Amino acid sequence: MTLWTAILVASIVCVALKAVGYLIPPSLFDAPRPARIIDLLTVALLAALVAVQTLGDAQAIVVDARVPAVLVAAGLLALRAPFLVVVVAAAAVAAGLRWFGWAI
Repeated sequence: MTLWTAILVASIVCVALKAVGYLIPPSLFDAPRPARIIDLLTVALLAALVAVQTLGDAQAIVVDARVPAVLVAAGLLALRAPFLVVVVAAAAVAAGLRWFGWAI
């Protein structure tokens, strides 16, 4: 299977899954338990994405300038700093660490 075939198949599967989502009756999500599960699932998936993008490099776990940058961002978000300040500060920390060669 070529790469483009795999991409096409994955795209079709994604569109099909999205279409199936519209077939589920909204009344199933109105109950407290499914609503809570859906909320927690969203947070868990986002946390997993952040962890993989921060620590992952192919099949290895890598601790580099991204880790302190994410920690700075988390701290600023906990202090309720504006999002633009959070992004700029995290980028500055990562760039500074890479500039000095401490976390390449």
